[in-house]
Amino acid sequence: MVKIDQVFRTKRKSIALIIQRDGRLIVRAPLHTSDKSIRSFVEKNTAWIKAKQAQVKTAYPQVAPKKYIDGEKFWYLGRQYPLQIVDRLNPPVKFFDRFFIDRSAVCKAQWHLTQWYKKQARRVISERVKIFAAKNGFAYRQVKITSAQTRWGSCSSKGSLCFSWRLIMAPLPVIDYVVIHELVHLKEKNHGKSFWEKVNTLMPDYKQKIAWLKKNGPLLQI
Repeated sequence: MVKIDQVFRTKRKSIALIIQRDGRLIVRAPLHTSDKSIRSFVEKNTAWIKAKQAQVKTAYPQVAPKKYIDGEKFWYLGRQYPLQIVDRLNPPVKFFDRFFIDRSAVCKAQWHLTQWYKKQARRVISERVKIFAAKNGFAYRQVKITSAQTRWGSCSSKGSLCFSWRLIMAPLPVIDYVVIHELVHLKEKNHGKSFWEKVNTLMPDYKQKIAWLKKNGPLLQI
């Protein structure tokens, strides 16, 4: 039996199967689709799912887990910076052309770094949303920073914009693309022709940004 890792029910008309770069199976289905119908659809497409999972495993090797040691590189705004372990640092994580972490905090380095990244994401992304919204006449409700693993951003029906904190590791122009993408969703709810025309008007080279995320997205981990 094929494992279904996550199911998202939204206002869509058909079931979609999405294989993530780590091989996980994501199912997107119409709002009132039953679990039984989803399972039946998945079973009918077992051969395709397994072939796709094998393909992505070869195409996108898994990223080695971080060790949090001196000299290890971490992404921030499109560049990789080394980590340096030091004594008597407060707060336990700081950034000055490299990442510094207090020796006593190394045992919880992932948590401390995540909190630092979330803070930067909230500051930078909120400001980019504000700039592009004001410049192009978009009205949004609020900006939220999430821990989403499968989506860089999303736009709710009520106008709330959500962004994964991992996005702060990408270059600023790539962040701007995701911001524009979600702002356009305030007016265009699906990815139809009109949606992409609006994105292209605001960012003519948006395909380059998508390509960067496809290539480097799996690396944006801590």
